[in-house]
Amino acid sequence: MKNYAPILLFTYKRLDTLKKTISALQKNYLANESELFIFSDGPKSEKDQMQVNEVRAFLVNVNGFKNVKVKEAQSNKGLANSIITGVTEVLESFDKVIVLEDDLLTTPNFLNFMNKSLVQFENISLVFSISGYSFNLGKSSLDSADAYFLSRGWSWGWATWKNRWGEVDWQVKDYENFKSDKRRQKEFAQGGSDLNKMLRHQMEGKLDSWAIRWFYHQFIKGGLTLYPVHSKVYNNGFDAYATHTNGSDKRYRPFLDVEHADAFLFPDLVEKHPFYQMKFQQKMGIRARLKSKIESIVLKYF
Repeated sequence: MKNYAPILLFTYKRLDTLKKTISALQKNYLANESELFIFSDGPKSEKDQMQVNEVRAFLVNVNGFKNVKVKEAQSNKGLANSIITGVTEVLESFDKVIVLEDDLLTTPNFLNFMNKSLVQFENISLVFSISGYSFNLGKSSLDSADAYFLSRGWSWGWATWKNRWGEVDWQVKDYENFKSDKRRQKEFAQGGSDLNKMLRHQMEGKLDSWAIRWFYHQFIKGGLTLYPVHSKVYNNGFDAYATHTNGSDKRYRPFLDVEHADAFLFPDLVEKHPFYQMKFQQKMGIRARLKSKIESIVLKYF
């Protein structure tokens, strides 16, 4: 039996999406050989207590994995603190992790892709993380690889290693220098027109995100993230009950893997792929974001 990376699943009060996430994960080829750590955040208010209790009652009977450990927070940590502390805790005992949230559906070969990628690039320090999700960017005619590298990470089903995670400066101590450096901000924006605003809001206390700090750390280190050409993850959380995702999901609908193969052809070169980087920047550009906002408004009122 191989030493597969543990799965960390973070959940709050969405029992409907959580059940679907667990069900899809149980259908993964490597589920019964993988340890599952479930982090259940505490309620923000008395109003949320009943829903959190329902989630925890369901979690007691989760099976289909090598081992299941449920960790219940007594008070509300919020997603950022939950993930930072949860990932850090598990990485005290493991050298790599796979991380999910409770509104993500995975293909049966998701764990295969993540584990094989973690092994393939473990000793290449330039690779900071593995993303199970990918946008519908089409297929490059330049090569036949099943994956590609981009300069930005993503937070919908991802994996990393202990030595990468342990280097992150969660306080972003160099932000004062960065915010006055227009050239660096322009470079950072190549990973998406949303990044500078997200980081600014994080530092001003208007946002509480672990992901933007992780993306920024990867940027200043010149790191890369590996993405599958065919997404192994679908975000099922775009609705009125979501805590962090809402509005139209049209821009985010993936080029989903329907073949479910358990072997993958990885890229020969560890560098940004020109075709996918260009397509990604278009998908995360100002024009695409504006279009998505209009679609969300239409969806809300019509």
